Amino acid sequence: MEQAYKTMSRIGAGSIAVGIVVAVVGVAAGVVTIVSGAKLLKRKNELTF
Repeated sequence: MEQAYKTMSRIGAGSIAVGIVVAVVGVAAGVVTIVSGAKLLKRKNELTF
């Protein structure tokens, strides 16, 4: 029974770590997207078709 608790503890800690990494990557991707969009809006007058 103790082995099951240790295993669940490790899995829970691993899940929390993965969740934090996914959140950080998501925030970073959002920031990059916002910056890229701002640059496009800033330069939209330079575009000619």
